[in-house]
Amino acid sequence: MSDLSTIEIQVLSSEYIETIKSKKRRGYYFFKRLFAIITSFLMIIILSPLMLIFAFLVKVTSKGPVLFKDVRIGKGGKHIKIWKYRSMYYDSESNIEKYLSPKQIEQWRREKKVDNDPRVTKLGKFMRKTSIDELPQLFNILTGRIAIVGPRPITTKEYANYSKPEIQLLTSARPGLTGIWQVYGRKNVTYGSGLRQKMDMEYFEKRSLLFDLKIIFLTIPAVFKGDGAE
Repeated sequence: MSDLSTIEIQVLSSEYIETIKSKKRRGYYFFKRLFAIITSFLMIIILSPLMLIFAFLVKVTSKGPVLFKDVRIGKGGKHIKIWKYRSMYYDSESNIEKYLSPKQIEQWRREKKVDNDPRVTKLGKFMRKTSIDELPQLFNILTGRIAIVGPRPITTKEYANYSKPEIQLLTSARPGLTGIWQVYGRKNVTYGSGLRQKMDMEYFEKRSLLFDLKIIFLTIPAVFKGDGAE
């Protein structure tokens, strides 16, 4: 993976994307899915005490449901529900004017994130910093909605940041719990710079069982250091 400052920003051609999609990777897909099922099942068992503790903490520290259903785009362009521990106040999605300034609302509509977001609870800040809020996604992996490693899950509102061929490539695979963006970028890269789009596309160029394992191992120190966590 290149340093962020040296990545060449370019819109991939339709022909190039079709070449990537046409590569036969049946063995890769089979073993990747098998690995995902076994790993997510074992992790759910091992981490179940921790998951129960944080489910309780979310419930008692702020009003609202324990889990937040985040609607994203999955394989084939289908809408999928990704589960997370709720890290925001329960009415923050429907009443953003209550929590955000006009400048922050503008940033939210442009980047789908807000610096020092006041809608995030104190517990939510800790969970996001440590990625604990994403533990329920182990069930999404087990059921096949997402993969362990893949392109970053996007919303329909983020479509405008990609070309049509790039969207076709993104929706040709399951999105991942982790990936190049989570390891090398997170909130340190933006759509405006073009780096988010580039990272999503770069995954398809490099994907393999060995590369997926590399991303998994790099995710662990990235989470503990909280690099670029939102």
